[in-house]
Amino acid sequence: MAASGDRARVPSIRDVARLAGVSHQTVSRVLNEHPSIRPETRKRVEDAISVLDYKPNLAARALVTSRTHTIGVLSATIGEFGPTSSIASIEDAARAEGYSVTTVNLPATTPEAIGDAIRQLSREQVSGIVALAPQVRVFNVLRGMAVGVPLVSLQTASGSDGFTLSADQVAGARAVTEHLIDLGHTDILHLAGPQDWIEAESRMRGYLDALREADLPTFPPIRGDWTADFGHFAGSELARRRDFTAVFAANDLMAIGLMHGFRDAGIDVPREVSVVGFDDIPVAAHVWPPLTTVHQDFPELGRRAVGMLLAEIRGERAPQYGAVVPQLRLRSSSAAR
Repeated sequence: MAASGDRARVPSIRDVARLAGVSHQTVSRVLNEHPSIRPETRKRVEDAISVLDYKPNLAARALVTSRTHTIGVLSATIGEFGPTSSIASIEDAARAEGYSVTTVNLPATTPEAIGDAIRQLSREQVSGIVALAPQVRVFNVLRGMAVGVPLVSLQTASGSDGFTLSADQVAGARAVTEHLIDLGHTDILHLAGPQDWIEAESRMRGYLDALREADLPTFPPIRGDWTADFGHFAGSELARRRDFTAVFAANDLMAIGLMHGFRDAGIDVPREVSVVGFDDIPVAAHVWPPLTTVHQDFPELGRRAVGMLLAEIRGERAPQYGAVVPQLRLRSSSAAR
């Protein structure tokens, strides 16, 4: 009976240690991917785990290590195409590495709300955090906080600490503005995003740089709120001016609303006014006229974020990535002057 009971007993970490000829603390370090373990020791422990068919108790490991195989995502934007695409990619990449993802959406971008979100993720014992919070003030708060786990940030502000990933918003904005210049447009307006948004400031800078290099006049940017409703309002108002021949909208939703406003005012796009956007949301190719825009590889940003975060969690050298370069998508909403 005793022998039968021994065979039925679930192997423990100490059983693995005895078979591998190491201490149970060494087995624990192997399980937690500690970088100090010698390759030959790691191999003996892994072989013992395989022979015994040992299954680590993940709940117990979380109590001992104060972390789980979970990545936290801190998001200050809900329902927008770019962040939603990146989060989906983060979840896919994390799942492939044996990690789950828990997302906390910020109800506000105050220091109190950000602190509450970080504490919530800490209570869930996440192994690391990806921050998708594109406002400058959010990163200023995060920079001053003791987060306690590895942090990777997307759409980062200049000078933010830790691991960072971004798309080259300036290059994308330059490309689309230079496209309009190449078509012969010299009076180009910019429908910008909200103040304090990192992407909005970068896209405005790319637009202004392209105009300055072409020695063309600049107009005060029109501050929007990323919505199609604001774009429609701007189109209705701009129809009264007619001192421009093209508009670069800082995102596709505002560009689509802008074209609607122009159409309601009897202005033909692109025969009278060219319109371009940014982001290449799925519907951009299917509005009329199809929208010229800048395509961003949001899924690639998500994949890179997980790769960098897991390298830091495991104590490995993080992959070195350059900025993701957006690509121009030429469609029918822009035409030669």
